[in-house]
Amino acid sequence: MNGLLHTARLPLQDGDLLAAVDLGSNSFHMVVSRYLLGQLRTVDRIRETVRLADGLDRKGGLSPEARSRALDCLARFGQRIRDIPPQRVRAIATNTVRRLAAPQAFLMPAESALGHAIEVVSGREEARLIYLGVAHSQPPREGHLRLVIDIGGGSTECIIGSGFEAIERESLQVGCVASTRRFFPGGKLTRKRWREARAEVAAEFQQFAGTYRSLGWQEVLGSSGTNKAIGEICAAMKLTKGAITAEALPHVRDRLLSAGHVDAIDLPGLSADRRPVIAGGVLVLEAAFDVLGMERMLVSKAAMREGVLYDMLGRGGKHDPRDASVAALMHRFAIDPAQAGRVEQTALRLFDQVAQAWSLVDDDRVMLQRAARLHELGLAIAHSQYHVHGAYILEHSDIAGFSRQQQQFLAAMVRVHRRRIPRTAFDALPDRLLAPARRSAALLRLAVLLHRSHDADPIPRVELAADDTTLRMTLGRRWLESRTLLAADLQGEPEDMQNLGIALAIEAG
Repeated sequence: MNGLLHTARLPLQDGDLLAAVDLGSNSFHMVVSRYLLGQLRTVDRIRETVRLADGLDRKGGLSPEARSRALDCLARFGQRIRDIPPQRVRAIATNTVRRLAAPQAFLMPAESALGHAIEVVSGREEARLIYLGVAHSQPPREGHLRLVIDIGGGSTECIIGSGFEAIERESLQVGCVASTRRFFPGGKLTRKRWREARAEVAAEFQQFAGTYRSLGWQEVLGSSGTNKAIGEICAAMKLTKGAITAEALPHVRDRLLSAGHVDAIDLPGLSADRRPVIAGGVLVLEAAFDVLGMERMLVSKAAMREGVLYDMLGRGGKHDPRDASVAALMHRFAIDPAQAGRVEQTALRLFDQVAQAWSLVDDDRVMLQRAARLHELGLAIAHSQYHVHGAYILEHSDIAGFSRQQQQFLAAMVRVHRRRIPRTAFDALPDRLLAPARRSAALLRLAVLLHRSHDADPIPRVELAADDTTLRMTLGRRWLESRTLLAADLQGEPEDMQNLGIALAIEAG
């Protein structure tokens, strides 16, 4: 689990294996693919029903039984992918892990079991990855808008996209496991409960239905296991040939409700492992059909895990979505590109001098580069405390391509790039990211200080040397003496940097 979060920046070679692991709220999935001639060919798929959401309580705790099921599954997955290099593996955790009160208490043993880092993504980032997987699986027509709906165990994602780009993304806190538990406690099924539950779920869809319907779409696709299961039920009941239609759904619902209890559900084509959660899935889908005015949905074989694989291809080439997100943030918040460029260039020069001594890797360099470009983001709000404003935006926004940990990493660096460094600045980060985050933050602070004047004059070479907890910086004496404000700032920097766990020594040479 070395490196930041394993961006596959080295070019892929024919024959390379890639793996995507999806820690869903109902099932865990793993797909292993081989890269050949620019395409991905699936060589292995594993799915296990874990029901992580079943173990989630109202306070964000996870039951020992659910935790045990998850860790056992991840250990088995880890055996399969133990020989695949870390930069070719991405593991993504979704809704249930997002809702944990103490996610690190689960993620640390989970990463140990899997043998790889696990990224937690926001609902909208999950939606982007879902759409990417569906779009690549069923290539879209040019100018053709698609609505993709993915009903997971804990959440439902709705995306309108064109080509391979998601235009609108929404994530709702309704899923097959969560909705079955919430609306049908004890497993009892009644029409009264169903009507009340459908009204409540429909209200969730109504929040964005107007925007979606005004944009429109030419095709609807459903992804993941719930939609696939409902499509198979429709076919087995001879209602359709595998599609899901507005006419077929009421028949499925009525047959389901006639059981009276979740354990007694007898729907043709329904597997035993999906029976306990199908009621919530049908409920969510019926609400979606009603509110969005859908008539027909085709079922896609692809889902988020395929999207993760294709996202890795983009990261390994010239189409890393995070680069576009950083550029969009710079434009939206009117960041001065010249100043950002100066700080970036100096920060990277400093990085290259100490990377080996500090065990910093390419991923850390890229994140430092992004932090340098975004460090003045908060100026769009106010000059006072702009580093605090910028950090808040980076941590709490939906930024395409970034996991929650990556956003927290960026936010921490921006938060501490000036003034005093709070001891709690890095508390949100997992232990494996603490050292690279603190060391990268030290380099960003120095680069910002050296360019505080915002002038275009180049700075002379700065020499850095580092060991585990010490950083020594040597600056040209004449150049430093001509910049009294900078010299005064640097005098206080060793004391400030102590909160990064770094002893800074500055010399004039």
